[in-house]
Amino acid sequence: MSDQASVPMEIRCDHKDDFRAAARTVVLDAVDVCYTSIPSVRAYRTPRHIRRSDPELYHLRLNVSGETELSQADRETRIGVRQFALFNTSRPYQGANTQGRVDAAVVRFPRALLPFPEARVDELAARRLDGREGIGALLADFLTRFVKDADSYPASDAPRLGTALFDLVTALLAHELEAESSVAPESRQRALNLHVRAFIQRHLGDPELSPAAVAAAHHISLRYLYRLFEPQEHTVAAWIRAQRLERCRADLADPAQRATAIQTIATRWGFTHPADFSRAFRTAYGVPPRDYRRATLSASACEQG
Repeated sequence: MSDQASVPMEIRCDHKDDFRAAARTVVLDAVDVCYTSIPSVRAYRTPRHIRRSDPELYHLRLNVSGETELSQADRETRIGVRQFALFNTSRPYQGANTQGRVDAAVVRFPRALLPFPEARVDELAARRLDGREGIGALLADFLTRFVKDADSYPASDAPRLGTALFDLVTALLAHELEAESSVAPESRQRALNLHVRAFIQRHLGDPELSPAAVAAAHHISLRYLYRLFEPQEHTVAAWIRAQRLERCRADLADPAQRATAIQTIATRWGFTHPADFSRAFRTAYGVPPRDYRRATLSASACEQG
């Protein structure tokens, strides 16, 4: 019996003698992320557990590996890799990993934070939500990367990370409920900004990537795209160029890519003209690409020696 958890439930397992599981929680202000790695188990949250403790939360679960069978409110579903399921802790539910170990990331947040009526949100309980396309893919990418790099973020980043994460969660639920108009404009804008930046990162190697192409891909006007970037240090075009240059810089400093031609690296990240790349690199880092590579690899060799 797991009675010490913030959300008590009963857990049953067939291999209690060699049960190996891991769990880690990262608190981001009002939102937290719990990463779990659990073998075949069945978990039950009953009315008795709810009477004992109900923090009035929603749990949004993303499976990183494996499959899970879930049920709540007379609905049953099965989710696999990069699929989500939502639960209301004030309602009984069940979950089972029956096919072996499952790794999952669970976003936990107060129900009161959402801008939608609870009855509407509960319509999504125990339904499979896609994490492979659209806003779901962006949220899945964010969670997967966050879990992997959680130790690299200083505590001062927690409020900003929590806001970004909750904006994405809200945007996903709004999309599923077709209730985007209920989301605060600033929340929608932050979610769109994250979506746009993720799109740019995925397409840096495309020489046709431009502000116009980004705007068209997101069905927004070029003027609105510029407005999204107004609070930032760079314009859209400048941010694209800066990200491309940073990828090139990292590749030039990589000893494993010592034999790769500089222009091959430049072309890989969207620079089609050698002179333009060399000039942009020198402006950004103060030295030509060739000199940067030579100095960086030499310093790396000395450190290893």
